[in-house]
Amino acid sequence: MKTHILYLAHDLADAAIRRRVLMLISGGASVTVAGFQRAENLLDGQADVQTIALGRTEDARFVQRIGAVVSAAMSLKSRLSGVPRPDVIVARNVEMLALAARAASVFGGGIPVVYECLDIHRLLLDRGLKGTLLRALEGYFGRKAKLLVTSSPAFVEHYFKPRSTLDLPTLLLENKVLELSDDPHTAAPPPAPRTGEPWRIGWFGAIRCRKSLAILSDFAARMNGRVEIVMRGRPADSEFENFERIVQAAPFVEFHGAYRNPEDLSSIYADVHFVWAIDFFEEGLNSEWLLPNRLYEGSVHGAIPIALKSTETGKFLDQRNLGLTLDRVNPEDLLCEFQAMTPARYSDLFGRMAETERSTWVAGPTDGRALVTKLSKLGDRPGGASEPFPAAAISAGG
Repeated sequence: MKTHILYLAHDLADAAIRRRVLMLISGGASVTVAGFQRAENLLDGQADVQTIALGRTEDARFVQRIGAVVSAAMSLKSRLSGVPRPDVIVARNVEMLALAARAASVFGGGIPVVYECLDIHRLLLDRGLKGTLLRALEGYFGRKAKLLVTSSPAFVEHYFKPRSTLDLPTLLLENKVLELSDDPHTAAPPPAPRTGEPWRIGWFGAIRCRKSLAILSDFAARMNGRVEIVMRGRPADSEFENFERIVQAAPFVEFHGAYRNPEDLSSIYADVHFVWAIDFFEEGLNSEWLLPNRLYEGSVHGAIPIALKSTETGKFLDQRNLGLTLDRVNPEDLLCEFQAMTPARYSDLFGRMAETERSTWVAGPTDGRALVTKLSKLGDRPGGASEPFPAAAISAGG
């Protein structure tokens, strides 16, 4: 019998949510998704996935999201009527963790809960009353959880160990590209290197960093056609006064809208030489610690990541002698780097990426099966005790 997972999603328009659900299905699980909508539901029409809308939330409006969670909790029993009892409940982000215990009680309790946290919200890092209260709530709602899933060791080092009140076994599950049909160890190598100038830099995914847009726009204008910036994904309206106007006014900057992940990754990355893997959205905090989706997506598809040395992304690349890592990021430094960029240097950077073990960037059905197996065993552990996980797991103290 298949393991049945109830996945509580904070944003049904998040491509990473869809990727995780597809990974669980590839691993042999049946999945029911209940979550909030901010835009189009990317799981709508997905075969073998029942989706339950819990209401609408708005980006960057945390108080509104709290109200939506309270409202959803009151109606959760009726919304989940007809859903088979799950073997595991996975709660993505802290607001969904608040719903997980309520969801478990709807089915009579005794269902293991997994807390999946792939970004540390800035309010959790606030050193004042708001942060203290939110961390206390995270600890309260997660007190009976069996496992924490996170995507970067820096999240554990800088938040979960020193600041969080949680004390859970932790599984590191990186934001790797999901390939459902190929074994990542035997799949074809990346495409051949692109031709030279103009050098095209792709910025794909969640576009929410005003500082990055300003730097890249200024840089592209100064390069006067030798560099082009290509953006695709979901701009955060809350972060830009008028995103379309800004892009239209910026020479050599393009925006081509949303894309499907993982279906469109090969084609969109084939269009660029480099991928922008820098984020100042929560500078000094979450932006320093994350290992973003675009790091893995660009690398496996032959786009060379550009990263800041001081961040976890920069350290990840420097440890492997990969990518283009910078001490500082401003238009002047980028100008120096790309005025000196030659086809030979680009070919060397590309060659090192192409020689990297593919499983560094890619997860496949084998990884999905391993994940589902681990989740299915959580219900067998009395008293919340955990058995050791393989090398991917790390222990996080409270």
